[in-house]
Amino acid sequence: MTTRVRVEALVIALVLCAAVTKGKAANQEPIDGISDNSFLVEEAYNQEPGVVQHIFNAVYLRDPHRHGWPFNFTQEWPLFSVQHQLSYSIVSSYLWEEGQLQSGLGDILINYRYQALEEGSTSPAFAPRFSLILPTGSRDKGTGNGVVGYQWSLPLSKKISSRFALHFNLGLTYLPKVRVPLDSPANPLSPKRSLVSYNLGASAIYALSSTIHLMLEWIGTSEQSLDGQGKRDREFKALLSPGVRAAVINKENLQSVIGVGFPIGLNSAANNYGVFLYFSIEHKIF
Repeated sequence: MTTRVRVEALVIALVLCAAVTKGKAANQEPIDGISDNSFLVEEAYNQEPGVVQHIFNAVYLRDPHRHGWPFNFTQEWPLFSVQHQLSYSIVSSYLWEEGQLQSGLGDILINYRYQALEEGSTSPAFAPRFSLILPTGSRDKGTGNGVVGYQWSLPLSKKISSRFALHFNLGLTYLPKVRVPLDSPANPLSPKRSLVSYNLGASAIYALSSTIHLMLEWIGTSEQSLDGQGKRDREFKALLSPGVRAAVINKENLQSVIGVGFPIGLNSAANNYGVFLYFSIEHKIF
């Protein structure tokens, strides 16, 4: 079966599954049927009190430099009210990069997000996030940085009409005193150097119905790293990813969303293409 046939079959399955769902979607504007279920761009909506979300995603990457699967699991919990949210993200991978296998657990993120602005008729939703990056990955295997790091993100979200929404991200990651293995056997590790990376993101979402949304996401990252000689290096990578998400269960106390995206590298540093797979379960706990 060709890739095109697989993609067409998956899209048809999404449409059929979403078409048979019943529940709260019937009384909503189409854009309100699914929210906080973007793939690459963060939406600025905290969890409602008593509602927990479990998010699974996997990406298949293939380009001249690497191929394989990064995986991510995120769980989001409200903290007393919609203003405060705690979550954690567990990253793992099975990647071949430059002929070397990188597999295992990555660095874990512990996240706090504050709902500074709730969306109104003229105002966007705004929910700044702070994340603590724990060095649970392996520096030697290439799955972690070996230091405690920090990340800040500023997501904005605004529903423009009953079928259209926009999302914007601005973020920074700070890794203090990073060391990496050097190419020279005489000096196994580089001197300690702090690294700062930046990220931008934007997305547009169009609701075909309350249970099926079309998505177009763009992300750009200016990533700082250390090369084999221990010198700082910076690369800018840009990706564009069209996709679709569908609520296969859309009830008052339970929502399950599946989706697929197709990230495309827009410059040589991000010369990759692949498939992004998404699955989320959101339910009330009390």
